[in-house]
Amino acid sequence: MKNLLGGNLAGIPMSSTVCSLERPPKRLLALSACEDHIVPYATSKNLSQIKQRKYVIGKMNKLGERMDCLAQGIRDHVSLSPKLTETLKGKLSLGAKILQVGGLKKIFKQKFSVRDDEKLMKVSQCYLYTTAGPMAGLLFISTEKVAFCSERSIKLLSPTGKLLRIRYKVSIPISKLRKAKQSENMEKPSQKYIQLVTEDDFEFWFMGFLNHQKTLRYLQQAISNSSKLRI
Repeated sequence: MKNLLGGNLAGIPMSSTVCSLERPPKRLLALSACEDHIVPYATSKNLSQIKQRKYVIGKMNKLGERMDCLAQGIRDHVSLSPKLTETLKGKLSLGAKILQVGGLKKIFKQKFSVRDDEKLMKVSQCYLYTTAGPMAGLLFISTEKVAFCSERSIKLLSPTGKLLRIRYKVSIPISKLRKAKQSENMEKPSQKYIQLVTEDDFEFWFMGFLNHQKTLRYLQQAISNSSKLRI
């Protein structure tokens, strides 16, 4: 999905099985046993090799941590959907829609009112919590607003009784946001949420991110920049 969408959107990798993610990649901690290996002659060459080995081990352990987070994000993302097949169909349909329209920026401009000097900074696939349950969609973070648009249309009745199909959309000006913070499911601490709180104490809950920490950093940076401009 990432390749199809130009690398701007984190989607579910189309691997042969999702069940394999139930076993997160093992970090190379076993290699750390070599770190205290006694070197017979502490020459400058040996010291250089030790430093290089420690550097490589550290890098690979960090990679293992990132893979663990990604695996957990995928599990959370899939678990919020009723069925895996429906999740995959939704992602494929969304990918086709993005390609058809011409990219994420065009979808953003198509679905929301965008100023000429407004810049789109981050787009994430996630779920917005509603009274009807989690709703899958795209979260847009720009220099002016945080916006959400559902992947699928919802059915509504018009005042005349006609059945309408519309996208569920939310748009919040950055200037109206007080904070963005991380929360977690008390029953499942590994399941993380992002909570947005407005100046008038309205709350929006987003979940099911493949990398919630990266999205949270963009949100907090956008709110911080907006606060500085108002000072």
